[in-house]
Amino acid sequence: MFILYPALRPWHDESTAAGALAALSASTWVPSHTFAMIGFILVPLGLLALAQAVAATRAGRTAVTAFVTSAIGAGLVLPYYGAEAFGLHAIATQAAANPQIDLIAVANQVRFDPVAVSTFGVGLLALALGTALAAVAVWRSGLMSKLSAVPFALGFLLFLPQFFAPPAVRIGHGVLVGVGLLWLATTLWRTSPER
Repeated sequence: MFILYPALRPWHDESTAAGALAALSASTWVPSHTFAMIGFILVPLGLLALAQAVAATRAGRTAVTAFVTSAIGAGLVLPYYGAEAFGLHAIATQAAANPQIDLIAVANQVRFDPVAVSTFGVGLLALALGTALAAVAVWRSGLMSKLSAVPFALGFLLFLPQFFAPPAVRIGHGVLVGVGLLWLATTLWRTSPER
């Protein structure tokens, strides 16, 4: 999901009226952001599985804290992504039919509303903390490769800064998160006693 999100997201200069209209009204705008939302929902569920896997180790409490922190973070991030995906797309669709609408001004009102941007930022910070705690739990557990959660945690620590990077870096960031999640999931799967 985190690879598909930046790979399919339309990349245009959203600081211009034409670029903002092209990006926000594109047919891939909603699906790409929906992929991110699905990813944010699945991460805490994966961390719940991690917490169950390491429950009997000295990393058990840390893993539970990672799950709870990440679940809270995802809950805070999802409304913002919903506004981005559905709200901005609807506004751009209306702006295409009515050139009197100042798409950039309205999009900035949605994106930079103080409550919206604050909950989004706090949510991303909570996810960064939760994934860092997950990496600590994996390291302490002694059940799996100590480094298997590091790329995943690094990807979430870089989630907020990557928004200020060019498209190629943002796509690379998506690959880092996706590969990190795949490595952690594979390691967790191999560690599972039910297998």
